[in-house]
Amino acid sequence: MANHRFGSQSINSVSPVVERDALVMRGALSALITAFFVLFCIVGLALWGLPFFYDFMVRQFGWTRAQVTSGNALSKLVVGPAFGFFAGWLVDRFGARRLMMAGILMAGLALVGLGSISSLGMFYFFYVFNALGYVCGGPLPNQVLLSRWFDKSRGKAMGIAYLGIGVGGAASPWISHALVQQFGWQTALKALGILLVLIAFPLAFFVREPAPELASAARTISAPRRAAFRQMSLYLLIAASMCSIAAVSGTQQNLKLFLSLDQHYTQSQAARILSLVLMSSMVGRLLMGWLADRFPTKYVMLLIYSLVAVAIPFLFFASAKAPMYAFAVLFGIGLGGDYMIVPLITAQIFGVKILGTLLGVILTADGIAEAVSPWVVGHLRDTTGSYNAGFVLLIAIALLGALVATALPRRSQA
Repeated sequence: MANHRFGSQSINSVSPVVERDALVMRGALSALITAFFVLFCIVGLALWGLPFFYDFMVRQFGWTRAQVTSGNALSKLVVGPAFGFFAGWLVDRFGARRLMMAGILMAGLALVGLGSISSLGMFYFFYVFNALGYVCGGPLPNQVLLSRWFDKSRGKAMGIAYLGIGVGGAASPWISHALVQQFGWQTALKALGILLVLIAFPLAFFVREPAPELASAARTISAPRRAAFRQMSLYLLIAASMCSIAAVSGTQQNLKLFLSLDQHYTQSQAARILSLVLMSSMVGRLLMGWLADRFPTKYVMLLIYSLVAVAIPFLFFASAKAPMYAFAVLFGIGLGGDYMIVPLITAQIFGVKILGTLLGVILTADGIAEAVSPWVVGHLRDTTGSYNAGFVLLIAIALLGALVATALPRRSQA
């Protein structure tokens, strides 16, 4: 009897720990699946998928390249500064789930609305909802959600979740091309918007926020908010991230226009290149996530930014297939790591307790760079008749970002 009682007591004393670990595992897995599919929709379909339709707008409405890329610019310039920091504060205060659901609905509305436009005014109006969907439902809440559920394997988890962007971006040109062939480009956009909501909203609705005693955040030291804003590291991180995002966005947002209208690629050929970029980004996300768990994140960031700078010069030889495939692979790997590395290094330097607030600031600054860069490159193409000057500018910006990244600290300053 004594041994039996002792055994029962041992089991009962261990069971709360086992139950807690099981809860953490289920919650983390749910968060990972949700982040994968929400990023698939919000970034892969709604953000990276939209440039596929730019050339249809140019042809049907007679708009310039600068005009079709300016929708992203104006919406991000309005939404980023106005809502980015506030969205980060909301995530820290109330959690990621509610903000994510609102963002999904706005992103779906944006695509449906853009499929109904006939004027620039309506184009800009619905692009604002696209930007709101990205801020509220995209990387920001998903990065915070994952960072609070995962600790030691945070890089791997972020890499797996960010595969959703690669899968969505790689699939989007083919899905869009098939829908356009069958129904026309405007109905295709509406269908993508409906599909986005049907996939992402139920997952965001049922995902759980980590309880303080279960989340990795409770075991992570975080820098006080005011102290973080007094550190030069934060501003170096903002500058490096802005440069790299500008180089990536300026290239990606103009790529379909460059291939279709300047290089006279067919729709299927352009879709193949765009898809290869996003397929390569999946390799980049897994690779960079794996490296970030094993090496100082600063050096992984430097590698990512260097890959972007090395890839862009291949666009000068776009008339040949081999350089374009080389570009697609190198740029895709850099693209895959680019958006993912910022939350990892921010969490490493400052901790996760105020991660939402800091990412709100960084993503607001990134939104400005992401908005201005494609418009500037498109404007240079309209005024000079060539993308060469724009590509040179993007290479210089990417190299500047890599240079700034070298000044970041290797270890936590929390």
